[in-house]
Amino acid sequence: MSYKHICSVLLLLLVGCNSSDPATSPNPAAGNQSSGAPVRVQLNWYPESEHGGVYQAAADGTYSNAGLQVEIKSGGNVAAVAPQLELGRCDFGFANADDVVLARRQGMDIVAVLAAMQNSPRCILVQEASGVKSFDDLAGMTLQVQPGRLFVEFMREKGFLNEVQEVPYQGSVAPLVADRKVGIQAYSFAEPLLAQQEGVEVRVLMVSELGWNPYSSVLITSGELIRNDPERVRRFVQATRTGWKNYLLDPKLGNEAILGANEHGMTAEALEFGAAGLRKLALPEAIDVEQVGLMSRERWATLVEQMDRLEPEVSVEVNPQDCFTNEFL
Repeated sequence: MSYKHICSVLLLLLVGCNSSDPATSPNPAAGNQSSGAPVRVQLNWYPESEHGGVYQAAADGTYSNAGLQVEIKSGGNVAAVAPQLELGRCDFGFANADDVVLARRQGMDIVAVLAAMQNSPRCILVQEASGVKSFDDLAGMTLQVQPGRLFVEFMREKGFLNEVQEVPYQGSVAPLVADRKVGIQAYSFAEPLLAQQEGVEVRVLMVSELGWNPYSSVLITSGELIRNDPERVRRFVQATRTGWKNYLLDPKLGNEAILGANEHGMTAEALEFGAAGLRKLALPEAIDVEQVGLMSRERWATLVEQMDRLEPEVSVEVNPQDCFTNEFL
């Protein structure tokens, strides 16, 4: 899995007062009887465990109980989420923290309001048989990565790519399975299972352990919506946070909803694997479920400093405090 961008696949997921299970409703657009316009949420990829909080909140009635109609728009590979917010095509979306900084560099008033994952799932995946036990051992490997991605530039800055052949990422574990000298970019709660299902034991090298650790599965919205309708933002953020808490404690309903929404080969086994891996990233040491979603200025300041250092030609200054708010949590 790579940084995710949206496409044209659209899912209207009912969160209705008179629907016992929005995830399995035969007519998900049948309409919620709650007042007000629907809250439109744009995913940054096809429905997966990294979106578990919103699907859980839809499936278990959290949104309905908060009087919210919610439209969850599936994503894909076509356009970034932030411009959709700027254009008013959605009210909230999913991104990673570095996407927020990039958007603000481009003049978009995008604000993070909840971060589901405290630690980034970004990793490098290699075969156990490769002999690679750490980033220091990557020399001589062929690494499939998306060129220009900042985590790649961060690895380069640290010297881990000096003797590595970089080739474009193909969006599949197949090259890794076929050749023990090939490594790929991945998310720790997704691709390892795919490789194991092909009979290959893998080693996961977490990029966060090198110091590149932007918040992930971040809920974002526009500064305009925050200013114009803070109560609407508060209701949705708090309901989504409850959805994440419930998903992390028991993802059954959320996974059923995701499975019903994802038309791109998702399986129950993959969702179970993903939810278990995501739980470790959302609730690392010293973090309990009541703290889900919280962000710190220190983390944002570190990220902005890293991005400025990796791209010194960018002259737009971003204030870390403008990138996020915890006020709705």
